[in-house]
Amino acid sequence: MFKNFKMSMLSLRIRIFLSMIVLIIMASILLASISIIQFKNEAKEYHQERLERKEDAIKEHINYVLSTTTYPLTTENLGLIFKDKIHELAQIHSIEINIYSLDGKLLKSSKESFSVDKVSPPIPKYILKLVRSSIEKRYVDIKTINGVKNRSSYSQIKDDKFKTLGILNLPYVEDDSFYENELNNFLIRLGQVYSFMLIVAFAIAYFLSTYITKSLKTISDKLSETSLNQKNEKIVLEASSKEINLLIKAYNGMVDKLEKSAIKLAQSEREEAWREMAKQVAHEIKNPLTPMRLTVQSFQRKFDPNDTDVIQKMKDYSETLIQQIDTMSAVASAFSNFASMPAQQNETLNVVNVVDLAMDIFNEEYIVFESDSPEIISKIDRTQLIRIITNLVKNAIQAIPENQETKSIIVTVKKEQNNVLITVEDNGIGIQPKDISRIFEPKFTTKSSGMGLGLGIIKNIIENYKGTITFESEFGKGTTFTVSLPIINT
Repeated sequence: MFKNFKMSMLSLRIRIFLSMIVLIIMASILLASISIIQFKNEAKEYHQERLERKEDAIKEHINYVLSTTTYPLTTENLGLIFKDKIHELAQIHSIEINIYSLDGKLLKSSKESFSVDKVSPPIPKYILKLVRSSIEKRYVDIKTINGVKNRSSYSQIKDDKFKTLGILNLPYVEDDSFYENELNNFLIRLGQVYSFMLIVAFAIAYFLSTYITKSLKTISDKLSETSLNQKNEKIVLEASSKEINLLIKAYNGMVDKLEKSAIKLAQSEREEAWREMAKQVAHEIKNPLTPMRLTVQSFQRKFDPNDTDVIQKMKDYSETLIQQIDTMSAVASAFSNFASMPAQQNETLNVVNVVDLAMDIFNEEYIVFESDSPEIISKIDRTQLIRIITNLVKNAIQAIPENQETKSIIVTVKKEQNNVLITVEDNGIGIQPKDISRIFEPKFTTKSSGMGLGLGIIKNIIENYKGTITFESEFGKGTTFTVSLPIINT
């Protein structure tokens, strides 16, 4: 769950990055699109207005020529009237000029080739019709040839009495090179600006995502440290977001509930452990009571004061009862030791010397003590350390069959980083695979007698010191127990 939460935070930061980048890209595309459309509209309006200005200027010039000519103002005389003037007009206004008759036949053109070309294509009839039917008596024909837009205006030529004499045609090729150059320059500058903005956005997105997820990271760290087996701290943080504050409040509420649940769970586990222990103790106490009862009943039936062996029988009877009483006493002592662990009386001592001292109570010649250092100083309870060693060695002795020819128990002490390692290795019968998972259970034992509380007790002692106890065993070859205790010097 915590891993998924951290992945969600990472995903949130990535989404913030991507959102800002997408926004910038979308804004740049939108602005570029608007700019292109704007440039095209401006170019269209420019060409349209430019053609109209040229047409108005040429018409004024034509009216002046018509007002000063000596030729009669008829359609047939337009070719003669503008024979020389049409080229002058074309040069002045920098545009091609064509003059057509009312039925669309070419009369005069600023192009020299048209002056003798009597079969030049006439004006299409639909254009003539559109010119006559329009209010302004004017029509602009727009065509695209080889990707270039061509405008061609058609308007009527009239005399001073508004009599229509002919058709004025002005072909106009749209030259967008200026606008295209301006547009390209603008897009280049826009790209540079947005590239810079993209870099700035990366930095802003990074700091913004860090700021937004800072509170979430604190919550994530606390969640990863939350455990049922420890006292969890609440989050003391005032976030800028209302939602995050609600999340913090929910977490702190969860911590309170978790603490209550942990107390209830611990109480339940203790009650369950005591119930199991009580069952085991009752079972162990019943075992010696049965032979004691049978012995007393047998004595009642067979007792004869006059029997010559009465003294020996009394002795046997007493020994049987004493043996069973000792068994019950051992059960009670073991239970008492397991139930009430004495408080730790830590003192600074040499672990090597204490372990060596604990070995002196064993007289077996096959027990060997080894240490790679004469001195390993730590702060620990002497009595509990001795208890660990004696219990493990005692178990190792009991694990070796009496009839086994070669017996070996090796106890070693060594320092590894900030831990002291104590190993007890024997060549006994080992532990069966089916019993490995139960070896530290308080009520479990592989022996024919006893409660099996020894390993449970020393495991409890070791874990109180934040240490560990592990073992390796091969059935039929032996077992090695390894105790790791942290070295405490303060």
